[in-house]
Amino acid sequence: MGAQFAVAALADDTTTNSTEAAEIETLKQEIQKLDQKVSDLENQQQAEQQNASSSDKEQIQELDQKVRILSREREIDQDASATAAKTQPKITLGASGLGFSSADSNFVATIHGLIQVDSRTFGNNDHIQGNDSFLLRRARPIITGTVFHDFDFNFTPEFGNGTPGSASAATTPSIYDAYINYHYSPVFQVEAGKFKPPVGSEYLQSDAYTSFNERSLATDLIPGRDIGFELHGDVFGGVLSYAAGIFNGVGDGQKNTSNIGFQDDREFDGRLFVQPFKTTSIVALQNFGIGAGGSWGGTSITNTLDLPNTTGGSLPGFYTDGQQQFFAYNPATGGVVADHDHWRFSPQGYYYYGPFGLLGEYVISDQGVENTTSHATSDLKNTAWEISGGWVLTGEDASFTGVTPKHPFDLRNGSWGAWQVVARYAELDVDKAAFPNFANPATSASAAQAWAVGLNWYLNRNIRVNASYSRTTFTGGGTAAATTVPGSVSSHPEDVFFTRVQLSF
Repeated sequence: MGAQFAVAALADDTTTNSTEAAEIETLKQEIQKLDQKVSDLENQQQAEQQNASSSDKEQIQELDQKVRILSREREIDQDASATAAKTQPKITLGASGLGFSSADSNFVATIHGLIQVDSRTFGNNDHIQGNDSFLLRRARPIITGTVFHDFDFNFTPEFGNGTPGSASAATTPSIYDAYINYHYSPVFQVEAGKFKPPVGSEYLQSDAYTSFNERSLATDLIPGRDIGFELHGDVFGGVLSYAAGIFNGVGDGQKNTSNIGFQDDREFDGRLFVQPFKTTSIVALQNFGIGAGGSWGGTSITNTLDLPNTTGGSLPGFYTDGQQQFFAYNPATGGVVADHDHWRFSPQGYYYYGPFGLLGEYVISDQGVENTTSHATSDLKNTAWEISGGWVLTGEDASFTGVTPKHPFDLRNGSWGAWQVVARYAELDVDKAAFPNFANPATSASAAQAWAVGLNWYLNRNIRVNASYSRTTFTGGGTAAATTVPGSVSSHPEDVFFTRVQLSF
C-alpha cells in the first residue's frame, strides 16, 4: 500500500510539473508576443518619425527654394527699376525752385521767381504829389537751365515796375535777361544775349540780395543790361574772375536797353576781380575780394540814348535813392546829345567775415556831350562812390549772396529767422563843366550826398522783409519855389522811408 501510494504521489507531482511547465511556456509566448508588439510599435513610431522628419525637410527645402526664387525675382525687379530710372526724367521741388532734369542731367530746367512789394513814404513832399505809394517793384518768373550738358540759358521777363519813375513801365512787360552761356569749363565760358555788362560790383549783385531797396548813387554811373557777347571764367578755383565783352552800349544807369543798337559803334566792357585768400586756410580773409571794372565806347552819330537814364524825370539825368531826379541835361537853350567817346572806370571790393559784411565802389564816367543849339562840346567826368556795411545780429554769416537763417521763422518752435542791420553812405558829383551849357544850375544839383540805415529780416531762405530810411542832401539845384523836376527835388533834402516784402526762390 505504501509503495503504491508513493508511486501515485510521484505521478501526481509529475502531472503538476507538466502543467506548470505548459503554463510557463504559454506565458513565455505571450511575453514574446508582447515584446514583438512593443518592438513593432517602436519601429512604427520610428518610421512615422522618420516620415514626419522627411516631410518637414521637404517642406523646409520647398520654402527655401521659394524664398530663393522670390529673392532673385526681387533682384531682377530692382535691376529693372534701376535701369528704368536711368532713362526717366527727374522732378525736384525745394527752396531753390521747381526743377526738371533728364536722367543723365544733360537737360535741366528750373523755374525760379522774384516778387518784391515795396512802399515809399517821403517827407518834405509838398511839390511832388503821388510819390508816396505802394508798388510792385519787381515781379519776375525766371527760367534757367542747361541743354546738352554744356549750354546754359536764362530767360527773365519783368512784369513789375521795371523802370522806377516811369509811368508806363508799371504796366508794360519787358525782357530783362535772355542769354545762352557755353560753359566748356569754369575757366572758359562764352555768353551771348541780353544780360548785365561786367562793370559795377553793386549792380552785378542780384536784386534779391541787395542790402537796401534801391542801389546807391554809384550805380547811377554804371551801364545797365545790354545785348552782346562776353568771355568769362573763374581761374584757380575762383581766386581770379575775369570777364570781357562787346555790347551795343547804353547810357549811365540805363536799366533796360532796347533790342537794337542806336549807333554803328560798339562798347567794350571788362572786369577783373581777385579773391587772393579764397582757397587758403586763412578763414578770416577767404571772403576778401578786390578788383576793377570798366568800359569804353564811342559814337560817330550824336544821340540821346547814350546819355543817362530818365528815371524820375523826362530828360536824361541822375536820380536819388527814392528814384527822384536831381540832375538833368536841361540847358536854358538847346538840347544835349552824346558825342564821341564815353568811358568808365570802377575800382571795387568787398569783405565778409562771419556776421560782418562790407562793400565799396568808386566810379568815373567820362561822357562826351554836345549842345545842339550852341554846338558847345565837352568831356564831362562825373564821379560817384559808396560804402555799405552790415551786421547779422543773430550770428549767421553775411555774404555777397545774402543771409541764410540757421533757424527759419516758426512761431510754434519759437524761431525768428535772421536779423541784419545795414548802413550806407554815397556821393555823386557832376562835372562842373556841365553848367550852364549842358545843365541849368537853377534847377539841377551839382552833387548829391546820401546816407541810409536799415533793418533786414530774413524769415527763411525765401522770404525777407526790409525797412530802411534814407536822407539825401544836394549841392546847388532848385529853389523852394520850384515845382518841376529836377528843381522841385533838389530844392530841399529828400527823406524817404522804405519797406519791402520779398519772395525769392
